[in-house]
Amino acid sequence: MAYIEAKDGTQLHVKDMGQGRPVVLIHGWPLTGDMFEYQTVALLEAGFRVITYDRRGFGQSGHPATGYTYDVFADDLAAVLDGLDLKDVSLVGFSMGGGEIARYLSRHGASRISRAVLVASVAGYLLKDESNPDGVDASVFEDMKAQIRKDRFAFLHSFSKSFYGVGLLSHPVSQGVLDWSFVLGVMASPKATIDCVDAFGKTDFRPDFKAFTIPTLVIHGTGDNTVPIDPTGRAAAKAISGARLVEYEGEPHGLFATVPDRLNKDLLDFLR
Repeated sequence: MAYIEAKDGTQLHVKDMGQGRPVVLIHGWPLTGDMFEYQTVALLEAGFRVITYDRRGFGQSGHPATGYTYDVFADDLAAVLDGLDLKDVSLVGFSMGGGEIARYLSRHGASRISRAVLVASVAGYLLKDESNPDGVDASVFEDMKAQIRKDRFAFLHSFSKSFYGVGLLSHPVSQGVLDWSFVLGVMASPKATIDCVDAFGKTDFRPDFKAFTIPTLVIHGTGDNTVPIDPTGRAAAKAISGARLVEYEGEPHGLFATVPDRLNKDLLDFLR
């Protein structure tokens, strides 16, 4: 099945591969489901059924003018799970995708879900305010949107370098990975790219944590300058009952590509 229709008629592009227990991988901003290349191969070879999909406004999914809120994203995830009639599902959300998991569990419950993994996730609360002094100043998000409006392509080039810790790591990703990430990013609707900055930057997921009634693994890099660990990964692990936190010392945001072997091992150990 290449497409599943969301409640409002938006077409969601889905890839459904393999047999076995299903794992749904939910991608980060501003990429597509294809960002999980390393994880998809590892999971398929380990005998899992792997489902990826492009968030509305990104990749090969429909690009509507509106609907870029986490309530809608959660309902889109529900449409994918219901459309494929998936049960005993492990949800793995990277960055923005962790927010989908949190809001999905709040809105739809965990009857289809057996496990959750938050990888460098925004779940927690990114925006700095009186209740969240470790958050990111609102001016950072406004500057991101201004740069995207001015020259989205230049922004994507510079953003990818920070995303993967280029210049900060002794083992940076290849130029090929940077080029690939740029290609995935430019596939997005510019409107979705802008609107999602507010969605992931200003949505407070802390009330959603009580809906995590399943085993949960939290993985986050301590060198993540895109989604700082304190208001997100550490806060999530503290608030979710029974959650386990694994910190990757010094790793940046894009750890799915900077340390894929380590991430794959941790995922497989947990999902098995």
